[in-house]
Amino acid sequence: MTFCKSPSPPNSEIDPKMTPILQEMLDTDETITARAVARKHPSLKHASSITRSSARSDLLRCFQMQQNQYRAWQERIPKRSREQLANQLAQKDSRIAELERQIEVLRISHLAMIRTVGELGGMGKLLKLYEGYREIRSELDRMAVLPQCEVKPFVLAHPPDADN
Repeated sequence: MTFCKSPSPPNSEIDPKMTPILQEMLDTDETITARAVARKHPSLKHASSITRSSARSDLLRCFQMQQNQYRAWQERIPKRSREQLANQLAQKDSRIAELERQIEVLRISHLAMIRTVGELGGMGKLLKLYEGYREIRSELDRMAVLPQCEVKPFVLAHPPDADN
């Protein structure tokens, strides 16, 4: 990916073979110089062929600036080996998996507690349990873990006899 906004030189000065060479050198972090580009270029044999052309020189300068920026960024990154980074990534993946497992355990136990409270005292008791925790109740609603049902009064089919 090229960040340079290359000037629009006349068609006679455009060198379509130079940009891929510069991009490859940038990607492999090979030091970009006019001499190094000339060595890789199929038709330019001398560094002065690049430096004398304003379009080629501007393109070279642009890629050199990009390379300097990349190298400055790399210096700011802490020096760690691939093995250390792989170990650190594995530890973080393990920690994420453990936290996801804990969340699932808490979700299941919470759902069981909600069902138990609902069975013992109905939805009214459950809502009373959460009345001081509006944000938590809203989050539980968002997660769809609170039971969604209509509470109906219990009606006996046969009223108890007053005689007994």
